[in-house]
This record gives sequence, C-alpha cells and structure tokens, in this order.
Amino acid sequence: MQIIDRSKRIAAAGVLLGGLILAGCGQPPAPGGPPQGGTPEVAVVVVKPERVAITTELAGRTSAYLVAEVRPQVGGIIQERLFKEGGDVKAGDVLYRIDPATYQAAYASAKAALARAEANLTPLRYKAERYQELVSIKAVSLQDYDDTVAALKQVEADIEVNKAAVETARINLAYTRVSAPISGRIGKSSVTTGALVTASQATALATIQQLDPVYVDVSQSTANLLRLKQNMANGQLKHDGVNQSKVKLLLEDGTLYPQQGTLKFSDVTVDPSTGSVSLRTVFPNPNQTLLPGLYVRAILEEGVNERAILIPQQGVTRDSKGQATALVVDGSDKVAQRVLAVERSIGGKWLVSQGLKPGDRVILEGLQKVRPGVPVKVVPFGTKTDTTAPGRAAGPAEVKK
Repeated sequence: MQIIDRSKRIAAAGVLLGGLILAGCGQPPAPGGPPQGGTPEVAVVVVKPERVAITTELAGRTSAYLVAEVRPQVGGIIQERLFKEGGDVKAGDVLYRIDPATYQAAYASAKAALARAEANLTPLRYKAERYQELVSIKAVSLQDYDDTVAALKQVEADIEVNKAAVETARINLAYTRVSAPISGRIGKSSVTTGALVTASQATALATIQQLDPVYVDVSQSTANLLRLKQNMANGQLKHDGVNQSKVKLLLEDGTLYPQQGTLKFSDVTVDPSTGSVSLRTVFPNPNQTLLPGLYVRAILEEGVNERAILIPQQGVTRDSKGQATALVVDGSDKVAQRVLAVERSIGGKWLVSQGLKPGDRVILEGLQKVRPGVPVKVVPFGTKTDTTAPGRAAGPAEVKK
C-alpha cells in the first residue's frame, strides 16, 4: 500500500510540474521586447524639397463688365419698341420711339424765333454803321447813335438765345428715339407700346449688360493676406511677375473654365463684418458661358516656393490634441514621431512648413504595426508587398488531418 501511495504522489508532482512549465511557455513577451513575428516592414518616402506654385482658391460671383439702365429723357407715349427681348444690341441702336409731335412743334417754333431775330439783325447793323459816320460830322445826335448800337447788341443776344433754344428743341426731339448707350445683351422690357413714360423716371425701360468680358469679384481674408506678405518678406515665397496676374476659374459644377483671367486690383478697405478684402478679376467670355450672379471659385497664384516640403496625406495623422503628426524612421532604423505644421493641401499632399527636413524618411505603409521606439525594416514606398500567401486568410491554426 505504501508503494502505491508513493507512486501516486510522484505522478501528481509530475503533472503539476508539467502544468507550470506549459503555463510559463504561454506568457507574453515583456514590454519593449521585439514584436512577435520578427521586425516589421514599413514603406517610406524620403522628403525632398520641390518647386511648387502656391495658389489659393477663393469663392466669388460674376458680374457684368458694363451695365446700363435705359431710361427716357423726355416724356410721352411709347409708339414702338424696336428690339427683341434677350437679344444683343449695339451702342446707338434705337430701342423705343416716343411720340415726337409736340417736340417737332417746339423745334419748329424755336427755328422760327431764330429766323425772326436774324432778320432784325441786318438793318440794325447797317443803321449803326451809317450813324457812326454821321455822328462824326454831327449830322445825328450821339444819343441816337448809342441807342442804335444798344439795339444791335440786343438783337445779337436774342439770336444767341434763340440758337440755344433751337439746339434744346433739337435734342429733345432726338430724345424721342431712345437709343442703346452701350453694346451688350438687353433684358426684358418694362413697358409696352402705348405706355406713358416721363423724363428720368425711376423705373428703367430695360437693362443692357455687356457680358464679354465679365468681372469675377472674390474675397480674401486679411489673415491670408498678412501671411502672404510675411512669406514674401522672409523669402519663403518668390513673386513671379509673369504668372502673378493670371487667374483660373472653377465653375459651379467643378469644371475648369477654359479661359484664363487677369487680376485687376485689390481693394484697400477691409470689410469689418467679414474681415476680408475684395479682389476683382476679369475673364474673357466670348461664348457668354459666364452669366451675371454665377457662383464660381477663382484660383489665384500667390507665388512660388522654391523649397517646399510635400508629403502624401496618408502619412499624416492627428493626435488627441488635434495636432498633425507623422512617423519617421531615424538614423538607427527606429520609429520616431514628429509634430508637424501643415499649411494646405496641394494635389493630394500636405504642404509642411515645420516638423520635417530634407532627407527624413516618412512612413506611409505599415503604420498600424509600429510605434515610436520600435526598430523596423525600411523599404521604398511602392515596393512593399503583402507577406500573406494568396488564398490564405489569417485566422485560427489549421487542424491537422
């Protein structure tokens, strides 16, 4: 019996020892040790300075190059409308005819008054010349001569007044033909034939807009304007005089307008309600694609950065504080984290102003498997391949047959 009990105790001790050994083998590795499965592989891109044209995209609206509201300058009844609504007109084209009867009569009356004054001029002039000879020999009194000269000057003044009256009547008669002041596209008419209009009335008869070229007015924040001036001052941006005034345009549906525009001027007053300044650009519009009031986005070239640092957006993440960060591989092939200052996105890349320098290796692939301080195996971006065999998925261990 003692031999049997002793054998049982030895067997139990063996089972316990084996369990402890198996438990020790299943413990995870200590923190900071090498990751399971060997050194992780990451794909990196080497930071290289590039020459980049810095542009800014600003929202705005189009407006007509010239706008003229057609109003009558004399009153009367509209006899005829001589244009097609929505059509193109040229400067000087007659748009409306106002009943000219009263203005023709006034013009004829003014001409008659002028003729009467001119008829009185000739005999008085001859009389003044004769009196000038007779007064020297005292054949007429000096008073009679002075009266004749005064009458002559009065008639000459009457002639000038009547000439002005004739010109006024002629102008008023011409105003009965309401003409287009500019060339462009005319809108709808606010009056019809038979309507009574008055001189300089508040309501325009029609509106003409010149649509080729057109203005595009956009707004730029003062913060961006100050940043641009600072970058110019410290040499980070260089002014390109050739392309600085060129502007591109994105239409409301996102398509690029085929014609390039020109920056005309920047306003000198800041809008206190928005904290922005207005910029006016001019675009050719031969096909009249751009209509007044259209919402567009203008792309202006601010300058050229000769040593810009651009990295793909997939290599930049945000930490809990909202700061832009990137993982880089240092000289000892270990991962390090950098806090970045990014300015804007350019073609799927971030423009980085602080946090990276030329030669840094930024991790783009394999970010999920690494953390700062971990050694990694570096491969160029675009050459990293998946180590999982085709047709096999990661999962539980296979069951032996």
